[in-house]
Amino acid sequence: MTVRVKICGLTRLEDALAAAEAGADYLGFIHYDRSPRCVDPEAAAEIIAALRRPHPSVRMVAVIVNEDVEKIRVIMQTGDYDYAQFSGKESPEELRRLGGRAYKAIRPTSLEQAVVLADLFGNRSARPALLLDADVAGLYGGTGKRADIALASRLALDWDLMLAGGLNPKNVAEAVRQVRPWGVDVASGVETSPGVKDHDMIKRFIANAKCSAI
Repeated sequence: MTVRVKICGLTRLEDALAAAEAGADYLGFIHYDRSPRCVDPEAAAEIIAALRRPHPSVRMVAVIVNEDVEKIRVIMQTGDYDYAQFSGKESPEELRRLGGRAYKAIRPTSLEQAVVLADLFGNRSARPALLLDADVAGLYGGTGKRADIALASRLALDWDLMLAGGLNPKNVAEAVRQVRPWGVDVASGVETSPGVKDHDMIKRFIANAKCSAI
C-alpha cells in the first residue's frame, strides 16, 4: 500500500520546495481569509509556478471554504491547481460542478453521520475521494485536534480516504497502521507557527507515513 502525503497550509516557497523534495504528493494552499494560513491566490500561483518544472508529479490543492463555484474556478485557474478541497458548507451539487477536480472535507460526529456524508459527498472521480477531519465547532480544519480513528477506519474500507486532524511525525505511523487510509494530511503538525513549516518535521512526517504503509 502506498500512502499519499499532503502538506497543507503552505504560505512560503521554501516550505513548499522542502515538502516536494521530501516526497510530498500533494501541496495545499488555503484561500480562506479567517485562516492564519491564508495565502493570496496570486502569491500561491507564484509558488506553484516555481514548483511545476522541478516537481511535475506533485499535485496542487486549493483549499476553499464557502466560496461560489465560479470564484473557485477563477482561483484554480489563477493558481494552476489540480484539485479543490471543499472545506466549508458546500453542497453535493457544488462539488459535482467541478467534476473530478474537487473533493470534500467532512467532520462527522458519529459513524452514522460519517456514512451519510460519505455517500453524499464521496467523489470516486477525484483523488482523494474524501477527506476526514476532526469536528471542532465553528472551525474548518487546522485545529490540531485528532480525528476519530474508528470513523476513519470504517470510511477507509469503502473510499480513497485522506485522513487529517492532529497528525504529526510522532503519531502518523500508528494512524496509518490503524486506518489504512489512501492518504494523510498535515498542517499544524509540522509547523513552528501558523503557515511556517519546520523542514525537518516535514521530512520525518513523510518518511514515517510512507514507511508505515509498507
